[in-house]
Amino acid sequence: MEKYDTVILGYPIWHGQAPKIIYTFLESYDFSGKTILPFCTSHSSGIGSSADNLHELAPNANWPDGARFAAGTSESEIQAWLESLELIDTTEVSTLPYDGIYPQHEPYGTEIGAMPGRVVWTYDPDSVEWDGKGYWWELDHFDESVILDMVNDSIAALGGKDTARDGWTALFTAHNAAHGKSGGYAAGQKIAIKANINGSAVYDDDTSGETKMSYTNPVLLKALLTSLVEEAGVAPEDITVYDVSRLFPNYLIEICTEGELKGVRFVDRDIGVADESAPIVWSHEFSGKVNYLPTCVTEATYVINLANLKGHSYGITLCGKNHFGSFINGNTMRPPEGANLHQWLTRNEMGIYSPLVDLMANANLGGKTVLYMLDALICAPSKGASITGDNSRWQQAPFNGDYTSSVFVSQDPVAIDSVGADFLMNEPTVTDYNGALRGDPAVENYLHEAGLVGNAPSGTIYTDSQGHTVTNLGVHEHWCNATEKMYSRNLGKDEGIELVSIMK
Repeated sequence: MEKYDTVILGYPIWHGQAPKIIYTFLESYDFSGKTILPFCTSHSSGIGSSADNLHELAPNANWPDGARFAAGTSESEIQAWLESLELIDTTEVSTLPYDGIYPQHEPYGTEIGAMPGRVVWTYDPDSVEWDGKGYWWELDHFDESVILDMVNDSIAALGGKDTARDGWTALFTAHNAAHGKSGGYAAGQKIAIKANINGSAVYDDDTSGETKMSYTNPVLLKALLTSLVEEAGVAPEDITVYDVSRLFPNYLIEICTEGELKGVRFVDRDIGVADESAPIVWSHEFSGKVNYLPTCVTEATYVINLANLKGHSYGITLCGKNHFGSFINGNTMRPPEGANLHQWLTRNEMGIYSPLVDLMANANLGGKTVLYMLDALICAPSKGASITGDNSRWQQAPFNGDYTSSVFVSQDPVAIDSVGADFLMNEPTVTDYNGALRGDPAVENYLHEAGLVGNAPSGTIYTDSQGHTVTNLGVHEHWCNATEKMYSRNLGKDEGIELVSIMK
């Protein structure tokens, strides 16, 4: 101990005090003239009198004020504390070369959210237990309590708070502030959740859900609803889950409307009502049907975009494309085809107009979105793929041949899709099964358009569908490499994406 001038002393709080082994440590050495920097970890208790009691065991040491870190504390917050001590240089440095398919560039756009540019990735391998046989979505393949903890931990970390309750408050407050309003969620305000039910009732009216194609994980949806009701204080009857291009499986509706969730409403293509006062106005002229938003969206105060992390026959499908199920135009089973949107996804070019950016910018869709979430518990390699154990077990770390067992959340739509694009493009299991994505950087065209929306590469002037020009949607960049998975804010910069990882 005589070799050290400064000791950083960490311990968990047990009943308001440090564990006895810390007492033994302090009694075992002479700390005269040394600086001891205490910090503690706890779920709810503060550092309290624990540090003061320890001072008595090393009275001749210098004891600066201690710090407390909760379960949702991010790596950047810990770095900020260390930097405030001015002891060491804590800036992370990437030690490996960039290995991506996408061209590397500085951050495009300005970060948004309660914690600007933050994307939270929560990984817990205990959330999924599937032998790869049968249907991927069967309820006994998922641990409901683990997934609820994942959602709550993600919300807390995204808001920069210790609890999901405080996290939700931070998210609603930040969203409102960005729109010139004050306060958080108010009782009675409606929330519309856009689920991705693309794999259900694709070709018929079958509502059994018995397909191997992907759709929103039922247990994750239930966890999100439970968190909204229990932690955010939203009444079930004020929540609508919708996808007006598909039909929800009956079993999914049943588990998401029972018990404390009774009253949650589901709107599908059979009962969705077009709000003819809210047509989508595209920022580029092209032929196609007139498209109307459903009333469940236009009457909502907030939207939650619950998308899937998966490949697509056009490359990738994330939060941006999730809104292909958010409009009605008379083509009941294929609204995007009626709208003639796929022409912009098949051109495989950079620097062209993207309808995805129009949907992100739409005042009633992206403009109302308080939370973006990627369901990454079990990931499909492509839109129409039958999910099997072989094509959904990922190779990159930390998955290492197992399921992704993850949830991603953000308030920045460009940032979360940028992170999702990095994960997909750099996953051999996905690219082996998806030739449209493999080696094709043009799938990120919409991210460049969105990140640079105020001066889009295509020259398009994007609006919010209500006549207002959009100048910022969020921040786009790529990670440093597939091993370290760090973005600009992780590397100590004041701009760009921050990927906060919660590893269980």
